[in-house]
Amino acid sequence: MAGAMPEGTKVSKMTSGTRRKVHYTLPDDSELVEEFDLQTDELLVRKRRAKTVLGKDGEWVFEVGEPPARVTIEGDLLRPSSSNPILVRKDRPHAFEWRVRNLPYPKANYSVSVDPNEQQLVIRTANKKYFKRITIEDMQRAHLSLEESALSWSHENNTLIVCYKKPEQILKMEKEAKAMRLNATEAVAEDTTPPDCKQQ
Repeated sequence: MAGAMPEGTKVSKMTSGTRRKVHYTLPDDSELVEEFDLQTDELLVRKRRAKTVLGKDGEWVFEVGEPPARVTIEGDLLRPSSSNPILVRKDRPHAFEWRVRNLPYPKANYSVSVDPNEQQLVIRTANKKYFKRITIEDMQRAHLSLEESALSWSHENNTLIVCYKKPEQILKMEKEAKAMRLNATEAVAEDTTPPDCKQQ
């Protein structure tokens, strides 16, 4: 992950299916989990949780990727309305990327900018149908300021795509983080391969 981990952070990793999962336990007992594609090393999920005031595990907060749909007591999947805008962050090698699905308005309706005071990306629509502030946690952890020149966006297939080019400091930190996770202790995953059933 971008940003130096505190001293005393414990790291372990395991391979599950097509993903490599890396688990960080920080000195304050908060947790961070990252999942990478085994073939491309693309970051698919980053989620974190901290202890509650009573010492229990808090809810997972997703920075990258999206949480799985929740199942109700009746067994149905609990999902937001299929017509509501859905914001999901992805991670690209040289840029942070967000996709806002279900935005059918023409491109001229959108405005995407940097708020230098709040250090956030701001998405607005001229018809006031959608407004969103985006915090880039990676930049905050690295104490880096946002720059308008690193921001770009496009709109296609009812999806607004917002990109923020990663500065050199972030790329360097990600390279160091990659070396750290590759050297992490490999946890033993349950064997999910079927037993060998060859005939005698």
